[in-house]
Order: sequence, then structure tokens, then C-alpha cells
Amino acid sequence: MQKVNTDQSVKLEIPKNLMPLYRIMQPMDGKSILILGYGREGQATLSMLQKLVPGAKLTVADIRPQQLPEGVQGVFGDGYQNGLTGYDVVIKSPGIVLTDKSDAVLERVTSQTELFLRAYRKQVIGITGTKGKSTTTALTWHVLKSVRPDTLLMGNIGIPAFLQAESIGPETLIVYELSCHQLEYISVSPHVAVLLNLFEEHLDHYGTKEAYFNAKRNICRYQDADDIYFCNILQKDDVPEAKARRITMQQAPDAVADLSVIGREVHFDGNILPLPVGCTRLAGEHNLYNIGTAYGICRQFGVTDDQFMEALADFDPLPHRLQRVGTFDGVTYYDDSISTACETAIGAMKALAAEGVGSILLGGMDRGIDYTSLVDFLMQAPQDNPQFLILMPDSGMRVGEMLLEKGFDRERLIFTDELEQAVQKAKEVTPKGKVCLLSPAAASYGFFKNFEERGEFFQKYVMQK
Repeated sequence: MQKVNTDQSVKLEIPKNLMPLYRIMQPMDGKSILILGYGREGQATLSMLQKLVPGAKLTVADIRPQQLPEGVQGVFGDGYQNGLTGYDVVIKSPGIVLTDKSDAVLERVTSQTELFLRAYRKQVIGITGTKGKSTTTALTWHVLKSVRPDTLLMGNIGIPAFLQAESIGPETLIVYELSCHQLEYISVSPHVAVLLNLFEEHLDHYGTKEAYFNAKRNICRYQDADDIYFCNILQKDDVPEAKARRITMQQAPDAVADLSVIGREVHFDGNILPLPVGCTRLAGEHNLYNIGTAYGICRQFGVTDDQFMEALADFDPLPHRLQRVGTFDGVTYYDDSISTACETAIGAMKALAAEGVGSILLGGMDRGIDYTSLVDFLMQAPQDNPQFLILMPDSGMRVGEMLLEKGFDRERLIFTDELEQAVQKAKEVTPKGKVCLLSPAAASYGFFKNFEERGEFFQKYVMQK
């Protein structure tokens, strides 16, 4: 503990590991601070503010009523974002869409991610991308921790950064999954930044593809010359002002990037790492790219090929990401509820093509994304792989209509009202010995709390008689 004199002449005992964060947050002591959104991250933010800036006047705003500690004010209901300019600082939680984006509001806005990066960024490996970021983040942490036990996992993967801050020492490595929402308003970037890919997503939040892409690009925008930026080769020139050393990545038969995934081999830094069949529990060719990325990151921290392969063999895939649920009545069910884009659904079907996709469940919240690539893939795919398309509101209806306009076989399309009915139809039509795949290519919002809840209900419906 280190004792610190505050402006209120109160001696605070600050844990040594929190001193970098304290120095960043101390100027907020005595200010009026609004915590905008009170989910897991908002709750962790409130706790840290109470610990480090006890003289601040704290308010929580959320669309839903919340139970708050004594002394903390609350603003709830439809008008919870009214009056943001009445606070000195607004700490916004991810996913909250600002209704007022005027300069007077934005100059007050910060976030837990921004504050954390300002304190610890030199120790942070930040990983983002439209798809694959959770798997790559978890695998990178798993491998690094096997070699360097003082490695922490946090961020969008479900662990708010402030909950881990007291465990951070000067040599701690931090593997931080960063969502577009966490990146949207930051003006500081991690020491190692990783941008896996960019696909059209989250148009309901950002309005345009370019606005969404720009949020993602903040992961490298504010790096220094001694930082490292791993980026998909397609994104290598997207942020010309970025100063970091760039390492390009690509997965293709003729890949020419700095880190190339060619078939089942990773080519990087003059070395070739074979990934033989059976070396990992991660399914699908798309995961070879995630593995290759994790390998490139881990090589920066002295991990050998043997150490990497040993840890890779021991890594369990995350739930709801092409997760094998089990075989029931001769049909094998896979939960890929994480799929919210065309590319991920296509990747899942390709990954399971050898087993034979007897049915795929598609659809969810319609955010206006372009489904042309998915429709084109389905038009060209063999008629028995996938054999049946089970379509759910809202976007599944649009995909079905697009397919019918192109002459797709109407008998292979099954329109349903919701997930439970879709699973029941899948049980009726999926041929024995084949796969039933949930890979919706759509967000879960409006029907479920998140993709995890959607996957849990899918598994429940699969198992019920």
C-alpha cells in the first residue's frame, strides 16, 4: 500500500499495483462524474472510482432502474441520457449509443478502456476484428500464461479491466479483447495492436460501414514507433498516420503477407509452423488464421514452437463458437451462435462440409447488412450441403426472399417464427448421419440478451424431448 494525500486532506491507501491507474484518475477527484450504463463494466467502474477518487460526486445513468450504493445518485428511464453536459466527466459503457454526439458532450466522454490503456498500455496486447477476436484472445492468453504465468485476460471476453487492475505488476502481460464499442471513443492505443479482419457489422449502432471500420481502426491509430501492429493485409494501409511497426497477415494458398497461413502451415519470420490434423480442438479453416495470429503474437514474447504447440493442444474452444453440442437421434448439432455475419456462417458451413450439413438455422436481428455473399454461396453450394435452410425472423426472412428471387428450390427453405420452432423443424428434416448447424449470420438482440443466451437456448431445445 502507498499512502497518498488527496485534495481533501484525506490519506488514501492505494495498492501499489493501482498507482498507474490512480495517477490517471486522480484529476477527476472532486469532479461530477456520470457512469453511463450499469452493466458489468459500469459496476466495476463505480467500484474503482469509489476507491481512487472518493471526493468525486458520482451518478449512474441507465435505461433500467438499478440498485446503487449509498451516496450514489441515479438517473433511470427513457431520459437517462438527458443533461450529459451537466457533468464534468462521462464514463460511457460499451454498447451505449450516444443520443447527443455534439462536441460539448464528446469532450466529456471517456471510458474504462481509455482510462485503463492510459495507465497500462505498454503492457497490453489488444486484439480486435469483426470475427475471431475472442478465440484469438483466449488462445493467445492461454499460450502466454503457460510460459509466463504473470499474464492476465480481460476486456470484451467478459472480464472488465478494472476487476483485474490490482493484479497488475510491472512485468504483467495483459491480453485485452477490444470490441468496436470499447474502441469507438478512445484516443490511446495498446503497445501490441491486432486487427484480424473487417466485415460489415453493427450498422444498427454506427449507421455506416465506414463509421464502424473507423472505430475498429482506433486500435492502432494512436500507437508510437516502438509499438507493433498486426493487421490483415487488406487493412495494412487503412491508417496511414499510424506509426507502429506493421506485421501483415493473410490466409490464402498464395499468401504473401509477413505472417502467412498457407494450408495447414504458418509462415512467419523465416519459420514454418506445421499444424497437422489433430493438433488442436479448434474446428474449421478460419481457426487456422486465428492460430497463426496467436503464434505471431506469442513469438514476440519468446514463446518457442514446442511451447506453442503444447499449449495449443491443451486449449479448449470457447462456447458457442462452432461448439459440438452432441449427437441425438443420429443428428450431430453444432452451436455457432457467435456468428453474426455472412462470412462466419459461410466459414462454419465450409468447416462442417465433410460431415454434411443437413440443416442450417439462419436469421436474427436485421441490422441492414448486405447478405449477397451468403446468398451467392448458398446458390452455388451442393443441394445436399446444406440440404435445408431453416429461416428465422427477421433477417432469415430477407435471406429467404433473396434466394427465391434467384430461383432457389422452395422446398429446401423452411420459414419459422422463432428459435424453438426452428430447432423442432430441424429435428424433423435433418437426415440421420448429418449435421444441424446454428450459424445465424445475424445478431441476437431483440430476441435474446446476447449470442450466449441464444446459444444456451439452442442447446436446451436440442436436448429436450
